[in-house]
Amino acid sequence: MKYSPTRSFALSINKKLISVALASVFIISACGEESTSTNGVGFNDSQDTNTDFDQGKLITSIVDKVITPTYQQFSSLASEQQQAISNYCVQESALALGNSSDTLVNDAKVLAKESWQTAMNSWQQAEMMQFSQFLIDGGLRNNIYSWPTKNTCGVDLDVTYFKAGSVNGQPYNIATRTASRKSMVALEFLLFSDNLAHTCTGSTVPTQWNNQTEQYRKVARCEFASEVAADIKNNAIELLTAWQGSDGTGGYAAKLKSAGTVGSDFATQHDAVNKLSDAIFYLDNFTKDSKLAKPLGLFANECGSQACPESVESNFANHSITNITNNLQALKMFMQGSLTAGETDALGFSHYLTDVGDEVTAATINDHLALAIEETKNYQQSLASTLANDSDKVLVTHGDVKNITDKLKSDFITSLALELPKTSAGDND
Repeated sequence: MKYSPTRSFALSINKKLISVALASVFIISACGEESTSTNGVGFNDSQDTNTDFDQGKLITSIVDKVITPTYQQFSSLASEQQQAISNYCVQESALALGNSSDTLVNDAKVLAKESWQTAMNSWQQAEMMQFSQFLIDGGLRNNIYSWPTKNTCGVDLDVTYFKAGSVNGQPYNIATRTASRKSMVALEFLLFSDNLAHTCTGSTVPTQWNNQTEQYRKVARCEFASEVAADIKNNAIELLTAWQGSDGTGGYAAKLKSAGTVGSDFATQHDAVNKLSDAIFYLDNFTKDSKLAKPLGLFANECGSQACPESVESNFANHSITNITNNLQALKMFMQGSLTAGETDALGFSHYLTDVGDEVTAATINDHLALAIEETKNYQQSLASTLANDSDKVLVTHGDVKNITDKLKSDFITSLALELPKTSAGDND
């Protein structure tokens, strides 16, 4: 996409207007005033669309053709990631003993990094498939991916605890460690950060770490990375089992598909459809706000209220914009009811909107999605570098995503008689 001087000037003015609007919202909130919205919490509550659309088939299609294969894919990739990192560690340890070469080590590390990137692509689609009591409340999601919570000092400390085999006088057990010290976030730091010095600045630091040889620290970090990868693999298996049951026919997936039947957790099929729609508002709260608005300075960040490369999601692997692309791809799957477009027996939210007579909203969301996906794929630099060198481009991306979420928070829920999640009530962006 080419940017004209006129457009760039308009974007700059628009950015200032957004900042003023945000400030006004915060002032109103601070004064204790309440805002009302026809699209807020409780809007369309307990209503239905009163059409003959097969909501049960939509639920089954999204569960069986979107969510289940995504979880299965991530579980498989988590296993491959663990193996690739283990292979890398074998080479790193062998090099320390003089039984390998820099070339073999570097090649193995490249494969380990690629395995993380591939697994992350899958997980970023799964990020759009969260259900509070299923993933979030039990902490399973954070154990796989703790972002935005991260703690590189905690990871540095756990490298030494794992090396020693104990922590606070007890045998080291990664399963009991806090999510910020493990997960895909910690793994990114361990694989992609080339600075071997610890990152702790407080009174608690890894003892004698910086005095160890470079090879000792590389091996220690790699060994802990392998342990973290094994923990992610175990959590991915736990996720898949909880979702589809031990035999592939039960779990939370079966609860969604049995909606409206006697003894079901969901009184009606429409309640289950609402649960599925809740998940896609990740795009509003996280993709738009945390991954784009915050680094742009539209919300407070580490730099105050200005463009801040340090605030991007994946700053070690420079994977931030690819993560956003995958979030958008996941919404596309929900809209079409399958991983790929054109499956004749698939039913997604686009079909539901068309059935209730709102083809315009279905087409608008899909058009905005296609534009946003193309925009994010066309970045020539990382999101952090683009923020530093051309923040207006990131502002365009934010606007593209906002066009989608604005439509989701208005015509989408109105036409389908769905209830807006509490986290997306109101429009403060």
